[in-house]
Amino acid sequence: MLRTVVAEVMLIDAIETVRRGELEAPRFVGRLRLEAQAAYDQVSPRLQAMGLLGLLQEEGDRAALVVLPALAPPPPSRLWLALLLFFLTVASTILVGSAHFDVETGTAGWNIGKGIAFSAAILGILLAHELGHYIVARREGVAVSYPFFIPMPLFLLGTMGAFISIKEPVPNRRALLAIAIAGPLAGLVVAIPVLIIGLALSPVHNVVEMQAALPDTVFFTEGNSILYAALKLLVFGRFLPDGNEDVYLHPVALAGWAGLLVTGLNLLPAGQLDGGHIFYALFGPKAAQFMSMAVAVGLLAMGFIWSGWFLWAIIIALLGQSRSPLLNEITPLDRRWRALAILGIIVFVLVFTPVPIEELVGV
Repeated sequence: MLRTVVAEVMLIDAIETVRRGELEAPRFVGRLRLEAQAAYDQVSPRLQAMGLLGLLQEEGDRAALVVLPALAPPPPSRLWLALLLFFLTVASTILVGSAHFDVETGTAGWNIGKGIAFSAAILGILLAHELGHYIVARREGVAVSYPFFIPMPLFLLGTMGAFISIKEPVPNRRALLAIAIAGPLAGLVVAIPVLIIGLALSPVHNVVEMQAALPDTVFFTEGNSILYAALKLLVFGRFLPDGNEDVYLHPVALAGWAGLLVTGLNLLPAGQLDGGHIFYALFGPKAAQFMSMAVAVGLLAMGFIWSGWFLWAIIIALLGQSRSPLLNEITPLDRRWRALAILGIIVFVLVFTPVPIEELVGV
């Protein structure tokens, strides 16, 4: 009966058995009678009525349909945990943002106003990013968790970011692209005005004079991306640092800069990162797997420029290769969606920071 259902949309060449953990599942290989999405839309309700789930995959110039038992309904998200982590992250970012160092006097102290401004700015960017994923995923009919924030009061930003968890397979490449790119674009819409406002509040000083005036102070200089350098040019009318002077970031500007940095990291075309999903949607699973390894090797080489890339290379090499399957991984993006995917790649080029942070020791 199962073969009869599949034969309605596929000229079956072979039936194989594949293992999924402890489960053995039939895999039908052949040529589709219909366009891939139309074929899946026709066979999926028939399989669901039998308590089954189909995964439509590429098999060279043919197609393969893996038939599995239907998935159990995803468990409900824990709203209480999401809210608890969010308020803990509010507290940790206010704490970190309030630890104020006055570059004019070289004195450290606490400024609760700047702490609240920093917290609102950084969490506004992160929340926009995660809500972009969440809203589009729900619109595509994909069950996801609430956004979970990670408080980290000992870290420079007071948080290690936020994440949502996808609880069931994504329907196809278009839906994967929509969910993946919504986060970076939404976060960027908030990060850019936050950064412009923060830069307008930030002083510019002579670097050598600042080091000479505060000889025991360790300064850190933030890295430039193309977009960050352009926004500094817009606000200050010149490229900074210019060899003599540099901007000393107000907490709001630091939050905006961090928003660009996080967007660039998320758009790395590897594994389960947003950029990895975008690359998968655009070029398919085999190209995405190759690119993930290429990114890991590239970051390993860049580690000799900034040591933090060593850790990222290891994470991507060890954990970034697995991915959840799509229900239909065959149907390519049409022209409009390919343009959107290319926009994601362009954004990555604009916001990626080769050397995120560098230490400058006062003389």
